[in-house]
Amino acid sequence: MCSRRVLMLSVVISAGLATTACSFLPKASKRVSGVYSCGQLEIVVSSVEDSNLIGVDYLDRRILLEPAESASGALYVAPGDETTRFWSKGERATLTMQGQTYPECLQPGGLEMPFEARGNEPFWHATIEGQELLLTRPYEEEGTRRIPVELQTANQHGRIFVANLDDWPITLTVARQLCEDSMSGAQYPAQVRLTVKGEEFNGCGGDPQRLFRGAEWVVEDLAGGGIIDRSRITIEFLEGNRIAGRSSCNRYTGSYKLGSEGITFGPMAATRMVCAPALMQQEDRFLNLLGRVVSAKIGGQGELLLSTPEDDTIRAFQSNQVSP
Repeated sequence: MCSRRVLMLSVVISAGLATTACSFLPKASKRVSGVYSCGQLEIVVSSVEDSNLIGVDYLDRRILLEPAESASGALYVAPGDETTRFWSKGERATLTMQGQTYPECLQPGGLEMPFEARGNEPFWHATIEGQELLLTRPYEEEGTRRIPVELQTANQHGRIFVANLDDWPITLTVARQLCEDSMSGAQYPAQVRLTVKGEEFNGCGGDPQRLFRGAEWVVEDLAGGGIIDRSRITIEFLEGNRIAGRSSCNRYTGSYKLGSEGITFGPMAATRMVCAPALMQQEDRFLNLLGRVVSAKIGGQGELLLSTPEDDTIRAFQSNQVSP
């Protein structure tokens, strides 16, 4: 049985991120360090004493990377493996391990860019793109307005942006906490408050895929019936809207589509191993349930909940170790 790891939607104070204007980082140069969240994968980046290497710690593993040439930012690559790399640009970074790219890695309180938020009753919509705010104001009939925006506050909890439109002060406050849309029930990784001329409107923001990607989810229950002891069912949400994992006996792969109205899974391809009848029956049950799922949510204990229209639910928790 996999150890449960509670989903950490709150953030940790970062050690800071150092960047360089050079395209190559020699041993004496400044190097990146700090805590990052790559979707659900938390990593710690640190310098290796008496060398030009950095270490990337995640789950129960550590990888060592050496500096490499890059046109911008700070790039580190695993010796002998060009498909494993960490590329830092400011407070954001990209992590690729053995060719698999994780969601954008953010330091505590950081936001992916562009950052999109929305609210209901009344409807409003906001997007931060660089130094601009694209805003559809509550009760607005003139459509989206594009206005300059400034970052007023940046800390481990989130960001505060300020702007001015038609002499109306506007503030967009973003906190990295789980948020559920008041109409659709869809979940997002950030709570957002829009303030226009002193009036406040609440909403949600961020890329919902960050709630699911970056973790290996280990299934602990199928529609209330548990799973066979020492059997293993896993789910991984990958880049390109792909899904993969172990289904009891075989490995499977397929596609998924996540939107504001829910989630759907495409047909799955699987290997053709034959196991004990009980495992094969459990595998069929899992794949059948997965094919009927219409809802994906994060529960109160950080668990993944995939539910069908009949409320049959696949429940899974994040693994705390790298699968062999």
